[in-house]
Amino acid sequence: MNHARISEALRALVFEPDPDVPLHEVLDRYYAPDYTHRSDGRTMERAEFTQLVARFRTQVTAGTVTVLDELRDGCAYAERHVFRITLSDGSAQHREIAVFGTLAEDGRFRHLSETGFDTAPDETR
Repeated sequence: MNHARISEALRALVFEPDPDVPLHEVLDRYYAPDYTHRSDGRTMERAEFTQLVARFRTQVTAGTVTVLDELRDGCAYAERHVFRITLSDGSAQHREIAVFGTLAEDGRFRHLSETGFDTAPDETR
């Protein structure tokens, strides 16, 4: 792997998971062992992030991600995307997310900070 991409991680973890691959193996593919995740001002260690992803997997029945911008410079990573998900209760969410972070030496995510906002269903940027 050259470097992790958040869109590929989202697809493998939540939107298009392979039921034959355990969650920890998919996480290991994209996230370094010392990974931290910051979302809207709250930081999670990898164990708590793993629990969050496991919960999302039970709630999301369908989803897509569209990358609007993506940049890597050395170990610095930035990306902006729109996702659309359908939840198990039938509701839908459309959000635009901005992600900034660092990559570990092996190309996996070491830290990501994200923030976002709701968008209209037909809004793409």
